[in-house]
Amino acid sequence: MPDAEAAASQLETVRDFLRWALSSFAEAKIAHGHGTTSALDEAAFIILETLHLPVDDINPWLDARLLEPERRRLAELIRDRVILRKPAAYLTKRIYIRGIPFYVDERVIVPRSYIGELMMSGLFAGEASLSGDPERVGAVLDLCTGSGCLAILAANAFPNADIDAVELSADALEVARINVDDHDLVNRINLLRGDLFDPVEGQTYDVIISNPPYVAEAEVEAFAPEYAHEPVMAHLGGEDGLDLVRRILAESAAHLNPGGGLLCEIGTGRGILEDEYPQLDFLWLDTEESEGEVFWITREALAG
Repeated sequence: MPDAEAAASQLETVRDFLRWALSSFAEAKIAHGHGTTSALDEAAFIILETLHLPVDDINPWLDARLLEPERRRLAELIRDRVILRKPAAYLTKRIYIRGIPFYVDERVIVPRSYIGELMMSGLFAGEASLSGDPERVGAVLDLCTGSGCLAILAANAFPNADIDAVELSADALEVARINVDDHDLVNRINLLRGDLFDPVEGQTYDVIISNPPYVAEAEVEAFAPEYAHEPVMAHLGGEDGLDLVRRILAESAAHLNPGGGLLCEIGTGRGILEDEYPQLDFLWLDTEESEGEVFWITREALAG
C-alpha cells in the first residue's frame, strides 16, 4: 500500500510525485480506460487537475516545488487510486473531452464516447457535414445521455439546435443537470427521464445521437475493479450487448425528419449488426482509437 504520509513529507516536486505514482500504479497493476490509456497519462492527469494546471502537458511543471497542502492532497489521491481502484475521474470529479471539462461522479459512467471526438472532428461541420448544414439542424435527440456530455457537445456542433436529452437513471440526470448548468445551456438542453423514446413520443429530430449500454453480460461479469465503480446499467446491454441498439434501430426512423440520421456507438458488435441487418446501409466511422464502433445511418436507409 502506498504510504501517503511518507510521500507527502519526502517528495518535493511534480516530477517526484509523477515517478511515485507510476511506481505505485505499476506495482498495483491498476486498469486504465476511463479517459486515460496508460499509467503515465493517468498519473499526469491526477497531478495536473489537482494542482489546477492545464491537463494537456505535464512537462513544463515537472520541476515545480509543491506546497505542503498540495503534497498532502496529491499523496492521498494517488494512494486512493491504488487502494480504492476508482478511476481518476471519480477522484477528481472531472473529465475532459477534447479539452472541454465535465463534472462526473459515481452516479454516471465516466464519459469516453467516440461520438464526442467525431462531433468535434469536422464530420458535422460545413457543406460536407453528414447531417447537412449544421446551422440548419434545429432539433437533436441524445438517447442515454448519462452525464449530458454528448448533448452539450451537440449544442456546440449545432449552434441553432434545441436538444432533448433522455436518460433512464434519475441519479445520472442529476449529474447531467450540473453539467448543463455549468455550460450555461439550460435554455437549449431539455433533460428528460424515461426509457429511450418514451419521453419524446410523436416528436422528430434532424439528428439522433446515442451511446447506449452495449457491453455483453459475460464481459460485465469479468470487469476489472475500476469498471465496477460505474453504474452497471450504463454498461449492460444484454447477452450480446446489443439489446438497446436493436430497439434504437427499430424506432429511430419514426423520430427522424427527412434527411436526418442516427449516430450510434455500439462497441465491438459491428459483425453482429451487419449479419442481422444486411439490408441496412451503415456508414462506419473510425476515430484515432476506434475502428467500426460508431455508425451513421440516415432516416431513409432505416425506413427502407
